[in-house]
Amino acid sequence: MRKSSVNLTQGNILRQIILFALPILVGQIVQNLYNSVDSIVVGNAVGTTALAAVSSSSDISHLIIGFFTGLSTGAGVLFSRYFGAKDQKNLHDSIHTALTFAAILGTVMTVVGIILTPVLLKIVDCPDDVYAEAESYLRIYFIGVLFTAMYNVASGVLRAVGDSRSPFLFLIVSSATNIVLDLLLVLAFGLGVIGTAIATIVSQLLSVVLVTAKMIRTDDVYKLELRDLRIKKDLLLKVMYLGLPAAVQASLTSISNLFVQRYINQFGSAAMAGIGAAKKIDRFAGMVAQSVGLAAATFVGQNYGAKKFRRAYRGIRVCLLICAVFVLVVGSTIYFNADFFIRIFTSDSEAIFYGVAMMTTMLPFYYVQSINQVFANAVRGFGKSLAVMFCSISGMIVCRQIFLAVSMHYHYDIHNIYFGFPVGWGCAALFVFLYYLFAVRRKFKSVDLEPDPLPAEESS
Repeated sequence: MRKSSVNLTQGNILRQIILFALPILVGQIVQNLYNSVDSIVVGNAVGTTALAAVSSSSDISHLIIGFFTGLSTGAGVLFSRYFGAKDQKNLHDSIHTALTFAAILGTVMTVVGIILTPVLLKIVDCPDDVYAEAESYLRIYFIGVLFTAMYNVASGVLRAVGDSRSPFLFLIVSSATNIVLDLLLVLAFGLGVIGTAIATIVSQLLSVVLVTAKMIRTDDVYKLELRDLRIKKDLLLKVMYLGLPAAVQASLTSISNLFVQRYINQFGSAAMAGIGAAKKIDRFAGMVAQSVGLAAATFVGQNYGAKKFRRAYRGIRVCLLICAVFVLVVGSTIYFNADFFIRIFTSDSEAIFYGVAMMTTMLPFYYVQSINQVFANAVRGFGKSLAVMFCSISGMIVCRQIFLAVSMHYHYDIHNIYFGFPVGWGCAALFVFLYYLFAVRRKFKSVDLEPDPLPAEESS
């Protein structure tokens, strides 16, 4: 089988980052499309309360997804570092250690999640009129947590070695499967929110089968050998050192979102439905920052492993430039057509009002989110995952919750919830940029072990 790994330590920086980030971006678009289909089908075919049930569960499900996405992003820094340093033995062993750990942890979280579903719904203060549907949806969704764990770590391996195309193709297939099953189970068989949950876990299982098959069949450096699936303590500690802070950061942010959801739920099912739809659109608008951020982590990680620090810094600047252009185009398109996009999910006029208000409040601040994503992932690429966790928690959780507590105390207005998101982004971006400026740049400023001139083919 043709090798699909890509060396990001040489060549034109702008071209490499765009080619690497583009499949991630399109893959995220596809993934969000099939996640949005759940809400579109339920909101239009079942009703507002069903859409509210799925929306009420979304922050809980994103807690799980966020944990394993964070784990795979942090662990991917270790993989990319070994790849950049051409250390194939440690790359092989760390991949197998991470996959084994993900399988064990995913199984445990599946069981715990099913048991604790009522507790989680209580945390978000799920209203009585949507509770039954939310509970059914969430319990079935938790069955797929193992698949989520395995896919995220395995796709993180592929991205770490420069292959962002394969995870994109797998998402295309699983997304198409999810959409077909959504339409079949909800519209044809009338299973409602249960049908959307079943469609989701089947598509997640398919994505795991596809990525595992690729890793088993390849002759590349990331080949999966089933007999080597075991945990090596020293490498697990390294995976945990880089991956766990990112996982904890993502999970705590999601937990913080659960408490934000409590505020939202108190405004009723129309607000839940409208803001739930706005969150779906929000994820589309934020995908450029996330995709380029993931590219920054891999780019910096590989060049860190190769000791090409100045090249890593140039890559960060390129990532910021790419985000500025794309956020301007995507953000302005959604901003001036917010009503149209919200109407895709629901025809309820009150829900539309809430959704449009949220989008038009948040969108002008999207480049702040990009700055946070790029610098957070770049710092993580330099091996400072713990510092990123503290910066992000301080901004996205502490500062945002303080803002909400104070603002809602003095003026209980739903617009305070909308503004809470950019407040969190701005504080997190400031903290991580200051850490990058004073801790990372100073440490690696004069230790570039290999001269890295800027030849014509690398100019960016």
